[in-house]
Amino acid sequence: MVTLGIKASPFVRRTAMFALACCLLAILAWSQPAALGLGSVVGQGPETKSSAKPAVKNAAPVPVVGSASPSTPSTHELTATDLEAFLDGMMPSQIERNDIAGAVVAVVKDGNLLFAKGYGYADVAKKTPISPETTLFRPGSISKLFTWTSVMQLVEEGKLNLDTDVNQYLDFKIPPAFGEPITLRDIMTHRSGFSETIKDLFVGSAKDLQPIGEYLPSHMPARIFAPGEVPAYSNYATDIAGYIVQRVSGEPYEQYVEEHIFKPLEMTHATFRQPLPDSLKPFMSSGYMLASQGAKPFEFVEVAPAGALSASAVDMTHLMIAHLQGGRYDGAQILKPETAEEMHARQRGWPSSMPAMALGFYEESRNGHRIIGHGGDTQYFHSDLHLILDSNVGLFVSYNSLGRGEGSPRSVLFDKFMDRYFPYKLPDPPALSTAAKDARTVAGAYMSSRRLETNILAATSMLGEAKFAAETKDNTIYSDDLKGLNGQPIHFREIGPFLFRAVDGQSKIAFEKDATGRRIAYIDYPFMIFQKVNNPLDKKGVNYFILGLSLGIIVLTLLLWPIGAMFRKHYGQQLTLVPQARRVRTLAHVVCIVDIVFVVGLALLASGLGKPGGLGQQGDLWLHLLQVVGVVSGVGALIAIYTAVKSWGDGRQWVWYKIWNTLFAIGCVGFFWFLFHWHLLNFNLNY
Repeated sequence: MVTLGIKASPFVRRTAMFALACCLLAILAWSQPAALGLGSVVGQGPETKSSAKPAVKNAAPVPVVGSASPSTPSTHELTATDLEAFLDGMMPSQIERNDIAGAVVAVVKDGNLLFAKGYGYADVAKKTPISPETTLFRPGSISKLFTWTSVMQLVEEGKLNLDTDVNQYLDFKIPPAFGEPITLRDIMTHRSGFSETIKDLFVGSAKDLQPIGEYLPSHMPARIFAPGEVPAYSNYATDIAGYIVQRVSGEPYEQYVEEHIFKPLEMTHATFRQPLPDSLKPFMSSGYMLASQGAKPFEFVEVAPAGALSASAVDMTHLMIAHLQGGRYDGAQILKPETAEEMHARQRGWPSSMPAMALGFYEESRNGHRIIGHGGDTQYFHSDLHLILDSNVGLFVSYNSLGRGEGSPRSVLFDKFMDRYFPYKLPDPPALSTAAKDARTVAGAYMSSRRLETNILAATSMLGEAKFAAETKDNTIYSDDLKGLNGQPIHFREIGPFLFRAVDGQSKIAFEKDATGRRIAYIDYPFMIFQKVNNPLDKKGVNYFILGLSLGIIVLTLLLWPIGAMFRKHYGQQLTLVPQARRVRTLAHVVCIVDIVFVVGLALLASGLGKPGGLGQQGDLWLHLLQVVGVVSGVGALIAIYTAVKSWGDGRQWVWYKIWNTLFAIGCVGFFWFLFHWHLLNFNLNY
C-alpha cells in the first residue's frame, strides 16, 4: 500500500506489523458493518430546504433521497410465496459459498409476519435445523434497540429527559469535559464524545461478568470530543443508558426489558440473561467462525444493554411490527405513536445529502425509500434489522458464522431484496466541471472518529486509516479499504459539491470541513465520521517507515554482535576499544535485547485479544510489566545517543563503526518515540 508517497517494502511491512501485533484490529466491532462507517459533525453548513417539516422536537427535515422511477415498476410482488422462491434460491448457495453454518430470515409487512425461515444448521455436528420460531441467535448491537425503547418508555412517564445531564441519573460522576454535559440524546445519537473501549467487552465466563454499576466507573474511557458534536459509536455510552433505565425504574435491566417489552410483545424466546435460563438453553444456536471449524462457546457480553440479547427471529419480528405500527403489537402498546415517531425522526446535525441518526436507529435510505435500522455483530453472529417506514415492511436476518469472502452476506441479501421488491432507477450523474479539482482536494488519509485515541491501543487508529486517492483517468476517488464484491476498490464520482456517489451503486461519500477547518468525510452510516489526518506523524506510511527502519536497525545490530565476533576471530583481529567504550557497547546490546523483549512480549499478549474475554483485567499485571520494559527502552535510547556521541569523539574507532552507532541511536529513539506517541506506555489500562 502506498501512503504519503512512501512505498513500504515487504520487510518493513512485516516488521512494522509484528511490532504492532497488540494493536491489530481485534476490536470486536459487533455493532458496525465491516466496511467503513460514517456520520457527521453538528452545524456543518445549512441543511437543504425541504417541504418536509420536523414532526417532533429536535428532529431534522427528512431529505429527499430520490424516488422510484415510474419507468421501473416492480415485477415481483412482496408475498410469502415469492419471498420463499427468492430466498430458497439465494440462501443455500450463500451459506455454502461462505462456509456459514446457518442463517435465519424474517420479513414483516403491514403489521403481520409475512415470512420466516431458517437455512442451514443451528448445530452442524448434530445437523440441528434452524427454527425461526424457537432457535436463538445473538443479534449483537441490535440489542441496543431494546435499550433505546426502554429509555423512551421512561421519557413518556416523565422519569427521564433526553436533554438533561446524565449525571443526574447516575450514582457515579462522569468528570466534566469540554464545558458541556452528556445527555441521553447525545448517547442515543452516538455523540457522547467517548473514546472507543474494548477491554472486558466480552468476558470468558459468567463468573467474570460484573454488575453494570461496577463496570461503568471502573472502565470509563477518555472523552475525546465535545458532547453532541462528533458521532463516534460507543458501546460504553449505551451501557450508561441501560444503567439509567435500571436505576430510574428500580428494576434490574434484564428484568425491566422482560416486563415492559418482552411480555407485552409476546417474545417468549428472548432474553438478556447470561448464562441463558435453563428453559432456553436447548434452543440456542451454536456460533462459528467457519462452519468447517466447529462450534464456539457461548459468548458472554459484559455491556449487556449494548449487545447481550439472545432471541429467535420470529420474536424479533414482534419488535419490528411494534415500531412499524406506532408502538403497537397485537393489542399491546409499548410506546405511544408520537413517541415512536419521535424515536424514528431524523436528528439534527447531519448533512441533508447523507443518512442521519434517529434516536438509536440509524438511517440507511436506499432505492428511494427512507429506511431506519441497526446492525449487530458478536464474534460469531452477524445480523441486520431494517424498517422500510414508507412501505410498512421490516426485514431481520442473522447468520451464526463469520464466514469467508470479501463481501458481507447480509448486505448482499438486503441489496438484492430491495432491488427485487423496490426496484429503482439510479439517476445519471451530472457532469461537473469541478470533479477533477475536488477529487484532488479531498484525497488523503482519514481516521475514524470511533477510535482508541489515548490508551495502549491507540495505534489501531493509525492502522485503520482510510486513504482516498484521486483517479485522474475519470476524475473519481477511491479507497483500497472500500471494495466491491469483486474485491476491487469502488470508484466514486462527484454528483454535487464535494458529494460523491459510487459509479455503479448508491453508496455516497460527502466531504465537509469542521469548525477547525479540518476536512471530514461521511460514508453511508451516520454513527461515525472520518477526519483527515493532518499530522504527518500520525499517518500510516510514516509510522511503517519509522518503525520498520528502527526495528531493522535494532535487529541487525543484535545479529551483527556475534557475526562481528566470528569475523574478528577468523581474521585474528582484536576489538580495539577502551574499557569504557566496551562497557557502553555492551549496554547498547542490552538495549537491543530490551527492545526485542518488548516486541515479543507485546505479540504474546496480543494473542489474548482474540480469545473470549481478551486480556481483560487479568492481563493488567503483565501489561504493566511489559510497560516497565518499554520505559527501560527509553533509558536505552539515551544510552544509544550517548554511545553515538562518544564514538565520534574517539579517534581510534573506525568511521563505519561511528556511523552505525549513530544509526543505532536513531533506531532506538524511533522505537521509543513510537511507544510514547501511540500511548503504549500509558499505565491507565482502560482500553
